[in-house]
Amino acid sequence: MSTADPAPKLKLGWEEWVSLPDLGLPALRVKVDTGARTSSLHATGIETFGPASAPKVRFMVHPIPGQYDLEIPCSALIKDRREVTSSNGESEMRFVIETALEIGGQSWPVELTLTDRRGMAKHMLLGRQALTENVTVVPGERMCQPALDYSVYASANIRKSAPKRALRIAVLSREDNYSTRRLVEEGELRGHTVEVINTTRCYMALNALAPEIHYDGKRLPRYDAVIPRIGASVTQYGTALLRQFETLGTFCVNGSEGITASRDKLHAHQILARHKIGMPATAFAASPKDTGSLIHIVGGAPLIVKLLESTQGKGVVLAETKKAAESVITAFRGLKANFLVQQFVKEAAGVDIRCFVVGSKVVASMKRSGAEGDFRSNLHLGGSAESVRISKEERATAVRAAKAFGLNVAGVDLLRSETGPKVLEVNSSPGLEGIEKTSSKNIAGLIYSEIEDRVRPAPMRRLKPSSS
Repeated sequence: MSTADPAPKLKLGWEEWVSLPDLGLPALRVKVDTGARTSSLHATGIETFGPASAPKVRFMVHPIPGQYDLEIPCSALIKDRREVTSSNGESEMRFVIETALEIGGQSWPVELTLTDRRGMAKHMLLGRQALTENVTVVPGERMCQPALDYSVYASANIRKSAPKRALRIAVLSREDNYSTRRLVEEGELRGHTVEVINTTRCYMALNALAPEIHYDGKRLPRYDAVIPRIGASVTQYGTALLRQFETLGTFCVNGSEGITASRDKLHAHQILARHKIGMPATAFAASPKDTGSLIHIVGGAPLIVKLLESTQGKGVVLAETKKAAESVITAFRGLKANFLVQQFVKEAAGVDIRCFVVGSKVVASMKRSGAEGDFRSNLHLGGSAESVRISKEERATAVRAAKAFGLNVAGVDLLRSETGPKVLEVNSSPGLEGIEKTSSKNIAGLIYSEIEDRVRPAPMRRLKPSSS
């Protein structure tokens, strides 16, 4: 508002409707109290985060008194921390933030202290410090300015209008590799606080009232989102930890069920079959008497034998003849290893397509070729990669496969066969290095765009009638 154009006079009663748009709170009923010096906003789960040079505070707001199933997550820069004495004489240290207040078509910045006002009739108090010179308060009147409506919290607009805010994000990873570093770097560039948590150093407190996760002797704070980068060797513990985050209501980029299913090759192929997604013919048996039938089901040699828990091409063997296939299967059974037998797609010629899916889109793809003399195309085993254009059918197959596992981020590996794309694997922790370098795209940024969209508040399913 320009100093040359003074704001028009604004009359307020003791109760009014206001908006705090920068906090994603489009409708709040407030008590206007000139007897109070400071203004306060009802907040729970108050936790600080971010660097010491620019500390932030994350908190939850229940905008509708008595309706505590509606929670709006907020975050803001900390302006100060002050001792505030309430009307009943109790003193409390409170964080102070500054945000825009909108009322009666006018907007100006106000300072708000954060405190738990549960049980109070109004979840926000507007004190005299927040009132500008053009404001007149008439204590005997109420609702002098246009009324707003809590129904906005039940509309789709609550999601669309939610402001972009600084998020607190955990990356579950035990490795300091390219993918982890890029996720930290990109998140911080976007103004978020990203913390790398070693999966195996976490431990969990299980109870009905307040489940918790502890790390290095301290309770972990509440995160807006968790990006799991769980290694195959700690899948069981990592997914148990992820279930704890899910219990706490934290948005997990990939859920525990999808990760668990994707790591079990037999279960994964059963999910693909259930959703009628093309894949190489696959067989599995427990008895050594069924070796001949297994080989026949997948179309005979040459064929692939895979350990069920293999990763990065390890534990995958090409048997070029029936005799070789029988020998490999007998050897695996002798080791009491679980494995499956799979059709070898000759026309793929040791080349597969990695489709990187974020949300409901293939955001990048690359063609991976095996090292000379190796049918496996994994980059970890010396394979090479280059950018590739994929067909509409390949794109749709990759998206369907990721959706079948409930994964928001996935690397879907396809083979190009004479009968259309065949899904080899759905990777729930795809690496970023190969795909970013071959596609020259900011994949980490696209993952954060998905997170930022998903953590926006969802519309309420039902709205309790409020008393006037």
